[in-house]
Amino acid sequence: MKMGGMKTTISFILHLLPCLVLVGARPATFNDDFRVTWEESHIKQIQGGSAIQLILDRSSGCGFASKHQYLFGRVSMKIKLVPGDSAGTVTAFYMNSDTDNIRDELDFEFLGNRTGQPYTVQTNVYAHGKGDREQRINLWFDPAIEFHTYTILWNPYHIVFSIDDIPIREYKNNEAKGIPYPKTQPMGIYSTLWEADDWATRGGLEKIDWSKAPFYAYYKDFDVEGCWMPGPKSCITNPNNWWEGQAYRQLDAVQQKKYQWVRTNHMIYDYCTDKSRYPITPPECIA
Repeated sequence: MKMGGMKTTISFILHLLPCLVLVGARPATFNDDFRVTWEESHIKQIQGGSAIQLILDRSSGCGFASKHQYLFGRVSMKIKLVPGDSAGTVTAFYMNSDTDNIRDELDFEFLGNRTGQPYTVQTNVYAHGKGDREQRINLWFDPAIEFHTYTILWNPYHIVFSIDDIPIREYKNNEAKGIPYPKTQPMGIYSTLWEADDWATRGGLEKIDWSKAPFYAYYKDFDVEGCWMPGPKSCITNPNNWWEGQAYRQLDAVQQKKYQWVRTNHMIYDYCTDKSRYPITPPECIA
């Protein structure tokens, strides 16, 4: 499969002085900033390492992670998902604090489908060890035909999941109302391709068709801007961090309109309205 020739750029922002110091903004290969965490034989570097192919077959799935953790910032990847009959497969892109009891995590999970059916994207937020905050939308395009950009913005004010600059979910910091918010633990960046046909497609009703294997997903243009941890404390408190600027503390009017369009036309599940799971509405939903 021929892929575009855009160079992967990894941008690390470090603040060593009161002024903003940008370190990086350089072309990089996968090995410069990421490492394979699971089944190295199933991750292939292509285009000189500026893009990668993830493989799922009967023997194994695979995964990779960033070499560093970050505290606040923005991370995005361009991903082309498994084409055709992908039921039972899950492609995940997420941030995780890698802590057991008080885990913080921000999830994008792409749930495979039967040919001709829309791809479902599930997002989830773990804060101080508490998750189960799933929301699902059906994508309005075929994410297996070409690359699309998936972004997580995380700052002290809110978390925004976006697709091609369209916000699909916002989780606000409502600590003042006693609602947990991830803001003290740095998180690494992870991605996996794996089989989960016990739940992924139509709640597990649609099983993976191994005759269609191997399954492939493609990644490129890894873009990370944030405070590299462990690092200077001046980074976290630097007022020049663009991702904490006034324009990034809430959705603007245009973003709000796009956000409402997604929720009105493409949302298929919201834990906030699931009375079978939550007879009492979770407090963050009310806030």
